Amino acid sequence: MGQRAMHGGTIRRLWPPDASAFRDHLLRLDAESRYDRFAMAVSDDFLRQYAARCFGLDDLIYGFFVDGELRGAGELRQVAGPDGPTGFDGLAEAAFSVERPWRRLGVGAELMARIVRAARNRRADTLYMSCLSRNKAMQALARKFSAEMRFESGDVGGVLTNAGPSAFSLLYEAMDDANGFATAMLDLQRRMFSMQPERR
Repeated sequence: MGQRAMHGGTIRRLWPPDASAFRDHLLRLDAESRYDRFAMAVSDDFLRQYAARCFGLDDLIYGFFVDGELRGAGELRQVAGPDGPTGFDGLAEAAFSVERPWRRLGVGAELMARIVRAARNRRADTLYMSCLSRNKAMQALARKFSAEMRFESGDVGGVLTNAGPSAFSLLYEAMDDANGFATAMLDLQRRMFSMQPERR
């Protein structure tokens, strides 16, 4: 599958060197977008602290990049069950954020497809998504995946159907990850090179 070009950008997995790009993306979200993403008003300081915690072993983030800038993100993380964290088995949570100029272009659907595949590959049969009743864009996105997900309680949670991974879904994710990691390393190298002082 590889990285997919769309609307002048590409979607790939984020890695720890992308932490600052993820933070900057969250900081660019306007107040309404922040509320839609976190279901509450959040400050810049909250977003900085949140971004700093988002690259642990049980976090998976896909990003939409345009000209080297992260403009959208889809997050997947484990949900601790009654016996504490157990990996992704059973329960997972998804969240999305797309900057306004790149909304309604299919970016959310592409991110959602990656998150659903990643959840399935990790054998999560329940995928929770927080969706406010006024967030019509997220509700429309959920409807696009009605063949793969059944939404419960109106718009709060979803159950993955056919939840087990397939050989192809595992292979496609591995190819995406390898491609994305190589691109992340090249981006890091470019950023480091651009910070070096010019020689006279």
